[in-house]
Amino acid sequence: MAGGYGSGGGYGTWDRGDETRRLPDHDQYQQYGEQYGDPQYAQEYEPPRAPKPSVDAGRLWAAGIATAIVAALVAMVGTLIVRAVLRIAFNGPASSGALGDSRTVLLCVLSAVAALAATGLAHLLLVSTPRPMTYLTWIVGLVTVVAALLPLLGSAPIGERVANSVIHLVIGLVISSLVAGAGASARRMR
Repeated sequence: MAGGYGSGGGYGTWDRGDETRRLPDHDQYQQYGEQYGDPQYAQEYEPPRAPKPSVDAGRLWAAGIATAIVAALVAMVGTLIVRAVLRIAFNGPASSGALGDSRTVLLCVLSAVAALAATGLAHLLLVSTPRPMTYLTWIVGLVTVVAALLPLLGSAPIGERVANSVIHLVIGLVISSLVAGAGASARRMR
């Protein structure tokens, strides 16, 4: 076997004259060391960075305002359905008409404020956390559960409590889905 391991000329050999296995001279290292200290060299050979997410705030807040309007309308339509169709004295006595009294206005305003608060939370999460829409969905979902359960603990007639609970649940689901969708569409990579 003429070209065995260690005898030169073949695979796995160690030839003393092989230039690929020779270490560079000390002067060559000195030359590279001077280049590493050069800021232009460092900028020229900077490794690529992963794209950072940014938020289109105008798009997010425009969607947040639209969500606030939808949430207020859901509160009003829910009240209208409960009072006019189901004939339950919700948000005021039966003599208050199909839309009830000032409590209906309060419910609509608070629904809009909740939508704007969820939009603000989405903006904060988008700029500060990984997987922001997951956190947003959990936070808004848990607040919705609390808002839906609280009316059931009151002393009003059971029909009013259930109606109030269902309306709060629907409002929370609307806010959660619309704000999460707006947040996902407002996020962009740069």
